[in-house]
Amino acid sequence: MAFELSTVSLRKYLKSAIVSVLTFLFLIVSYILYLSQDLPSLDQLENYDPDLVTRIYSADGEILDELFLEKRIFVDLDQIPNNMKNATIASEDRRFYNHWGIDSRSIVRAIVINIISLGYEQGFSSLTQQVARTLYDTIGFKKTIIRKIKEIITAIQIERTYTKDEILEMYLNNVHFGHGTYGVQAAAKRYFGKDAVQLTLGESAMLVGILPAPARYSPINHPERAHYKRNVVLRVMRDEKFITKDIYSEARVIEAENVSRDQAKGKAPYFTEFIRRTMEKEDDRLGVNIYRDGLKIYTTLDTRLQTIAEKALMDAIKRNQEKLNQRLFNDQEEFSKLAYLSIFSEDTVKMMMQGDSTLYKDLRNKLLVQGAFVALDPETGAILAMIGGRPDYHDQYNRAVQAKRQPGSVFKPIVYTTAIDNGYPVSKQLLNQPLVLRVLNAAGEWEKWMPRNYDGTTSGLTTLREGIRKSINLVAVRVVKELVPAGEVRSMAKRMGITTDIRAVDAIALGTSEVYLIDVVNAYSAFANKGVLSQPFGITKVEDRYGNIIKEYEPIREEVLREESAYVMTSMLQTVMDAGTGGSARWRHNFYHPAGGKTGTTQNWTDAWFVGFSKQLAAGVWIGVDDPVVSLGTSQDGSRAALPAWAKFMAGAHDTLRLKRQKFDRPDKVIDVEICAITKDLPTNLCEVETEIFIKDTEPTRICKVHRRN
Repeated sequence: MAFELSTVSLRKYLKSAIVSVLTFLFLIVSYILYLSQDLPSLDQLENYDPDLVTRIYSADGEILDELFLEKRIFVDLDQIPNNMKNATIASEDRRFYNHWGIDSRSIVRAIVINIISLGYEQGFSSLTQQVARTLYDTIGFKKTIIRKIKEIITAIQIERTYTKDEILEMYLNNVHFGHGTYGVQAAAKRYFGKDAVQLTLGESAMLVGILPAPARYSPINHPERAHYKRNVVLRVMRDEKFITKDIYSEARVIEAENVSRDQAKGKAPYFTEFIRRTMEKEDDRLGVNIYRDGLKIYTTLDTRLQTIAEKALMDAIKRNQEKLNQRLFNDQEEFSKLAYLSIFSEDTVKMMMQGDSTLYKDLRNKLLVQGAFVALDPETGAILAMIGGRPDYHDQYNRAVQAKRQPGSVFKPIVYTTAIDNGYPVSKQLLNQPLVLRVLNAAGEWEKWMPRNYDGTTSGLTTLREGIRKSINLVAVRVVKELVPAGEVRSMAKRMGITTDIRAVDAIALGTSEVYLIDVVNAYSAFANKGVLSQPFGITKVEDRYGNIIKEYEPIREEVLREESAYVMTSMLQTVMDAGTGGSARWRHNFYHPAGGKTGTTQNWTDAWFVGFSKQLAAGVWIGVDDPVVSLGTSQDGSRAALPAWAKFMAGAHDTLRLKRQKFDRPDKVIDVEICAITKDLPTNLCEVETEIFIKDTEPTRICKVHRRN
């Protein structure tokens, strides 16, 4: 009887246990099914849209720079070497090709090891789980136990949806390798300066060794640890039969991989920063994020011209730095003041200025000669080259587009243009004699000012052509005083693309109002382009990561001058080049294409300019010190300090692009007229005759009264 009771009790117990287990399993399954209700759709994984690097391209197809928050460049699996794939599987998930998303053996082993060690010594996530984790990180789920369960469920679904190779490709393109790099391609570029397909066995092993703790095993910050982890991965690859013992031994004896410690700088950094700022303004309007969307930004810059410009400008900067050094070293009082010699060692500062070491940051704005350069296509406004400062002291201040500096005489063509466009002929004569002006001083008070010519000389009546050829200050001032008021000159400057505030005072004739280099170059390009001003632009096209065009940019043009006025001014500026202050571009630097240009020098030689153009190119150079109080030195004017860089660029650019010598197109309404060489009136048979150009109806009508028989 007792036996029967115990049997009945056992049956009841077993039945109860079975019911409990089934209930528990039902609850577990129900909970899993419940959690499965709001899993992220695998469509999100299939259409996974990770942050990708935005690339900036030059007009000739070179990658100039990359923009990113997380540097990620997608590559197909067949572009990843087998050693990289094998190292990943051996180290991260050796049963990857045998499990169904969850490696039960790894889970059991990890649990046992962690229990024995009383800590978390080993993880058990498969590669598929890590891909699932990436998806959850992307959509912003918090890291909880529930999320971990969801990751496991998602991993199983991923395995049912994708092939093993597709999963491995997802993993290798999204895993974090440290220093802001995601994916094997970005990591290969960052650490070894090569594409993923070129990775060696040792380099692959080192990258995989980084994965468990990218900060701890960084080959840049902790090379010894990275080297140790590389050898661990190599040993695991040997144990898993991915490499032979001989290959393992050969790879292991390599002392260290050739790791790039410094992030490579992009080409044309001032230009690419200009593009970045331009695109930041476009972000919202285009509905893109330049740091996340993997865009392709195609630009106007030509790397061939950029290279020529960089060399020409740096040569000029070095020469001017030597002049500045010599002047300051010979003037102990000024040198002591500018170099803070009460704080810094004189010998140390001198060595720095001579290029033996890097100059202290606090001294750079007073002791470093700086420069800026811009080249434009006159017809379209496309920026072909841009330099915003010294390449050896690169900073965020782009002097080509951000520095407001006094232009000096490079502003005079705008003054003369105003007169020509108002009907005055190039033969108009003004006195090259002193005059007194009333100007506002720094305190806002009116005071008398007597301008003088650069060389201190004066003379009699002087034509507009001669005034600009010799850059005669007194003639330019009389243009404003006697022909066109300052307000009209200011209006002309705005029409011609000068965006800064130009003060409508008599001193406007001498370029006392600050301007941007790019604006002046653009204004000059209107002369070459028959009076049509094209807005400077640097971007031609933006594509998304799939190659779809988001936006194309076209030139924005506006006629700001009569074609005839533009041609006459071009002719006057050609005189400057052929027989005036720009002449050394011809006889010293061998630039013989038809061209116009103008030097510019400000008071006390603090700014040196040269801006000029051919029919195909417009370019400008500025040389100076960031602090406008510091002089480049006596006689370091535009022709000596800035013109050589311009001329070398123009000669090299025309040769490189194989540009033919092209004359400027003369409008029908510009005519040749013979005039008296002295009075500029219609000649008699006793006059010495010269030929001058005139816009129809502005030619002289009076006959010379000096050379005729009584």
